[in-house]
Amino acid sequence: MKDIEFYKMSGAGNDFIIIDNRNQVVDETDLVGFIAKVCRRKFSVGADGLILVESSDKVDFKWRFYNSDGSRAEMCGNGARCAARFAYVNRIAGPELSFETDAGIVSARMQNDRVKIRMTDPTGLRLNYPLMIDSRMLRISSINTGVPHVVVEVEDLENADVCKDGRCIRFHEAYAPAGTNANFVSMTAKGEIVIRTYERGVEDETLACGTGSVAAALIMAKIRELSSPVDVLTRSRERLSIYFRMDGDRFHDVYLEGGARIIYVGRLHQEAWA
Repeated sequence: MKDIEFYKMSGAGNDFIIIDNRNQVVDETDLVGFIAKVCRRKFSVGADGLILVESSDKVDFKWRFYNSDGSRAEMCGNGARCAARFAYVNRIAGPELSFETDAGIVSARMQNDRVKIRMTDPTGLRLNYPLMIDSRMLRISSINTGVPHVVVEVEDLENADVCKDGRCIRFHEAYAPAGTNANFVSMTAKGEIVIRTYERGVEDETLACGTGSVAAALIMAKIRELSSPVDVLTRSRERLSIYFRMDGDRFHDVYLEGGARIIYVGRLHQEAWA
């Protein structure tokens, strides 16, 4: 395989390798191994995930999104914003665009380096139910915002054991076999949500999670009677804004807005995945 041009992009601290694969420049022989190797930090480019932008006969383009371990995910909110800006910058699409994901069609609008995407309608809302982990009973809520998320409200977010508790929730038998992402949240006096997320597929805490921020905003909006839009402060200290329309226990017209930053453009040498 020849050297491969890529973009390194960041959405609120979630970083991604994005490749224009419309001409099948990536060898599919050991795709999982390739992704896991180039996403290794210190040994290669390093990233939370990798995105392949490909041709679509329905909308502007389609993507394949992969976590850093090579596993495929249906949706990623921060990745979607980065992919949309990538497509606009590379003239694959205009300032208003749509693309295919495994979770459905996602639309986006450019606002300089900020991108506002319309999410697919969330499903499976469950509020305030018990979950036993490590002989402790947690009260949690869950929703699928393109991928499954659990949301736990905690009093001391800074000292929450996100990795340990997040891993227990992620692999809990209640969410087998696919597993779930785990989000820990608290509210500020100003009504802003602060969030920390353990991401499935990355298997660690990440600096931000777009679908997790949407999940937290919607669940807390329902529990705390918050109105749209809701701001979520991520671990990277960047804010994401979530817009929505609530109809009983259903949400519609859900949008995620935030920055999508181009870090650098480069070429992957074959030693990057050796």
